[in-house]
Amino acid sequence: MDARTTLKRAGLFVALPAAAVAGWAAFVRPWLRRWGATDEEIARPMPGDELVSRPRYRSTRAITVRARPEEIWPWLAQMGNGRGGLYSLDLLDRALGVLDAPSEERVHPEWQDLKPGDVVPIGGTPGWPVHAVERERSLVLRIEHGEALVTQAWGIYPVDAETTRLVLRVRGAAPPGLRSTALVAMIEPQELMMVRAQLLGIRRRAEGLARARRAAAQVAGGGDRGP
Repeated sequence: MDARTTLKRAGLFVALPAAAVAGWAAFVRPWLRRWGATDEEIARPMPGDELVSRPRYRSTRAITVRARPEEIWPWLAQMGNGRGGLYSLDLLDRALGVLDAPSEERVHPEWQDLKPGDVVPIGGTPGWPVHAVERERSLVLRIEHGEALVTQAWGIYPVDAETTRLVLRVRGAAPPGLRSTALVAMIEPQELMMVRAQLLGIRRRAEGLARARRAAAQVAGGGDRGP
């Protein structure tokens, strides 16, 4: 093998990984960070944004739910280990020690009185402190770990009488450096997988409540009568 061929192969060895990283940064990462969200939702200010004014990491994900805000809110209010769960991938959450039991399929009235200063219990951690609550509209969690600060802001935005957009924004601040950058790159795909499953899990449960409400209204209105 002559020197020219060796140099070409060495160049490819460097160029291909560099191209893969560039493609990830330009196309995959933006999609990961905005799954389901519109441009308007990404640009819209949300409660809790002010807690991390210069985030090193930010994402906004969203989903359409055919239910009313009051049918979505109870699932957020009762989140946590030993409570309603997280409605995501329960097998993985339980394997990691985040949850001790499967996520709930029903609303528990005793877990609905969520207020600032409460802590959402999460296995293996001190939990997620509740920073702000606006019932049936927004929930902000403020999570500190060492020098890192992460906020989760849930927003509930009605579209019409039977449809709502559920939006989750995550903003994180951490010391600059290669370690923080590598950690974000490592957890990003897993985070999307879990958050997507969580949004879908909440939607399924909320739409179940909505279907039950509509069925009860139909019965009450005589819609169950035969000809």
